[in-house]
Amino acid sequence: MTAIKHALQRDIFTPNDERLLSIVNVCKAGKKKRNCFLCATVTTERPVQVNVVKVKKSDKGDFYKRQTAWALRDLAVVDAKDAVKENPEFDLHLDKVYKWVASSTAEKNTFISCIWKLNQRYLRKKIDFVNVSAQLLEESVPSGENQSVAGGDEEAVDEYQELNAREEQDIEIMMEGCEYAISNAEAFAEKLSRELQVLDGANIQSIMASEKQVNILMTLLDEALKEVDQIELKLSSYEEMLQSVKEQMDQISESNHLIHLSNTNNVKLLSEIEFLVNHMDLAKGHIKALQEGDLASSRGIEACTNAADALLQCMNVALRPGHDMLYAVKQQQQRFSDLREQFARRLASHLNNVFVQQGHDQSSTLAQHSIELTLPNHHPFHRDLLRYAKLMEWLKSTDYGKYEGLTKNYMDYLSRLYEREIKDFFEVAKIKMTGTTKEGKKFATLPRKESAVKQETESLHGSSGKLTGSTSSLNKLSVQSSGNRRSQSSSLLDMGNMSASDLDVADRTKFDKIFEQVLSELEPLCLAEQDFISKFFKLQQHQNMGTTTNEAEEMDGGILCRSHNSGVPQAISSEKDMIRQMMIKIFRCIEPELNNLIALGDKIDSFNSLYMLVKMSHHVWTAQNVDPASFLSTTLGNVLVTVKRNFDKCICSTRPAPGCSCCCRDSGN
Repeated sequence: MTAIKHALQRDIFTPNDERLLSIVNVCKAGKKKRNCFLCATVTTERPVQVNVVKVKKSDKGDFYKRQTAWALRDLAVVDAKDAVKENPEFDLHLDKVYKWVASSTAEKNTFISCIWKLNQRYLRKKIDFVNVSAQLLEESVPSGENQSVAGGDEEAVDEYQELNAREEQDIEIMMEGCEYAISNAEAFAEKLSRELQVLDGANIQSIMASEKQVNILMTLLDEALKEVDQIELKLSSYEEMLQSVKEQMDQISESNHLIHLSNTNNVKLLSEIEFLVNHMDLAKGHIKALQEGDLASSRGIEACTNAADALLQCMNVALRPGHDMLYAVKQQQQRFSDLREQFARRLASHLNNVFVQQGHDQSSTLAQHSIELTLPNHHPFHRDLLRYAKLMEWLKSTDYGKYEGLTKNYMDYLSRLYEREIKDFFEVAKIKMTGTTKEGKKFATLPRKESAVKQETESLHGSSGKLTGSTSSLNKLSVQSSGNRRSQSSSLLDMGNMSASDLDVADRTKFDKIFEQVLSELEPLCLAEQDFISKFFKLQQHQNMGTTTNEAEEMDGGILCRSHNSGVPQAISSEKDMIRQMMIKIFRCIEPELNNLIALGDKIDSFNSLYMLVKMSHHVWTAQNVDPASFLSTTLGNVLVTVKRNFDKCICSTRPAPGCSCCCRDSGN
């Protein structure tokens, strides 16, 4: 083993400036035995580096090669496997765990002892030794040749110290001054010894001479220490004072924070209170107007309207989170609810009284209008009620139940009033139609002579021109085909050949005027009432602006003009539908009375159906231009159908044509 160690030192470690301290012959545990050497080395240059090197013998010759080297500082654990029994196995924990089997236990112990010494000297005990006996770690284990070599090398490492450059230079100068230094070493050493003694004596004398200065220096040091102690005491007192100031500043800072927080809360609380006061405070004047305001005078109505609007704003204010939990807010909301209920009852009661009073006032004027063929004017009544329109809107948004009750009461009162007025109006019209001709009932049954019919035709086309004008109005209402125009013209010309000797053109002209006056009186009455309902009950009428076209349809052998929407279907709002329903209930007697009047006119003279057809067509066209879906347009359209049927019957009964099927068409319709 000594020869191998010298060979490794010479061939591998000396060229790398390293010194071999210990060597162990090992192989890997559990594998085929391929021997190699683990070497502990140190570098000759400072700083010293300690390595564990794995050396392997080459397969092609008897020389060795360096395979792997690890720095000793990377070694974490040395595990000897068993501290009591002899066991050649041991583990080294480097970058991973390496398991080795030594050739002998003595070599393993010598290597581990060397590693322990290197760890003690260079690594300050960083390596953990596991399962290693304490005796091995305290002293070197004697192991023959290996022990002596390792021990000598270790002592050499401990005692040997290299000279630095300055020391080498001084020795060379000294040796040059003594020519005999090489030939007579004893004389040179003796000379050096004498000079060293001289220097030691000089040093001792210098030290003794400087004892006084040393004492003075010690005294100064003692005084300095006292000053340091005083400064430390002052610094301690200052530190205590600063700590007290710091505590006081912390208290002041916390107090300022609490004051700032309190001010912030006060500002927020004041903002919330101002919000509630500004938005939920109802003026005393408004409260008095709601409780005692005069609903009969204009000034009182205006004051009540303003008060109702202010109350609605207070009730609809958007409260912030948490406001509804305040007792004062709940109390104010309850007060607003009581005021709303009280004023709604008072308003509904007053308007009901106004509706009833209007019925009585209008009844007193019926006798005056019964003499003339006119309908009473409701404009003053509408004008007075429109003063309450804003209050009705308020009632609609706050108490819809009372709003519906008022609507129903209005329809009940007004329907009875209009029924009396319209029936009396139509009675006067019937009297005027029949009173001038006592034999009017005979006109529908007497034979007609050709001369009378010719005279009537000349009168229609010549003197009065009413038929021509009315027919032109009818032609404006519809888009007629050329075949329909020819059919209508031939029908009118054929009437010139009818024979009647007792036709009275003046009576027919008078009938035409009376019928026109009836329609002229009804039309503004319905339109005025519909406009009033829309404004008073806040039911806005949305006119359909879609494109409309006139389409001519053949009905019962004649031409009937019907307007329809060529675009998208009409969208009738619920409010518009409500207006139409109210009008139907209020004027439910108009259509039956018109039908009775038409039947009377046709009974007096069947030729009157021509006049009624022209007049009705004109009024239907006018009503449809205003609002195609209104009550007036619908009612006049229904009556126009009846007039058209009577006219067809008149033509067929006067001159039956081959294949005439008027009766069949009438029954089918």
